[in-house]
Amino acid sequence: MGEFTGKVAVVTGTTGIGRAVGLHLAQRGAKVVALGIDRAANAALALDGAGHDLLVLETDVADPAAVEAAIARASALQGGIDIIVNAAAVHPYGDAVETSFETFMRCMAVNVGSIHLMAQAGVPEMRKRGGGVIVNLSSVQGHACQSGVAAYVASKGAIHALTRAMALDFAKDRIRVVSVSPGSVRTPILALAARTLSGPNAEIEDVFARFGAAHPIGRIGEPEEVAAFIAFLASDQAGFITGSDHRIDGGLTAGIGVR
Repeated sequence: MGEFTGKVAVVTGTTGIGRAVGLHLAQRGAKVVALGIDRAANAALALDGAGHDLLVLETDVADPAAVEAAIARASALQGGIDIIVNAAAVHPYGDAVETSFETFMRCMAVNVGSIHLMAQAGVPEMRKRGGGVIVNLSSVQGHACQSGVAAYVASKGAIHALTRAMALDFAKDRIRVVSVSPGSVRTPILALAARTLSGPNAEIEDVFARFGAAHPIGRIGEPEEVAAFIAFLASDQAGFITGSDHRIDGGLTAGIGVR
């Protein structure tokens, strides 16, 4: 028995933070349905989740029909939906405003559009259960950004605003909505950043150490740390929290400038 026993959680993204969240919730008793487009990552998560109630469905979360089908299947198999964690994301590094419109719109569709689609399909199922929790993964880059990441930061800023709107719209349904803004966390997206900024032959751990030095705490975060924080926000202990963004960034945005 765990703190999420009897709860059904749908998590988008099967790598990085999404993967960690799926495993964390399953290990604490939740029935988890993970949605991801990466077949290798899906298979790895299903293997690591063996022994727990964790189902992985191949799903393009930017596709309305695919999301609707996945939510319907998750609800039918598990008896409803209590928690949605929107962790799926893409990051087209080097995407200044001059980037292609197609690249910009794909980033917005995955990072923001998927949150809309998941709520559109998932909230009716939550209402049947008398309420629920939605946690949206944003980023510190929604607060303060680098150069050359226009599409990504636009999407992450939009998540903050969308979270507030959803929290107001669904409060009457006893559905809480919050966002989480991590700093640098050991994920495939951060590894992509390391290779993009330092070259394909760079030692990833050396680059991660440099990234970590920019955080007052002196290191990058681990996916499991973010997963534990998300689990708290999704729990009954956080019952008075909604409409807010929560930074888990090692102090990165606490000061002015970069150390």
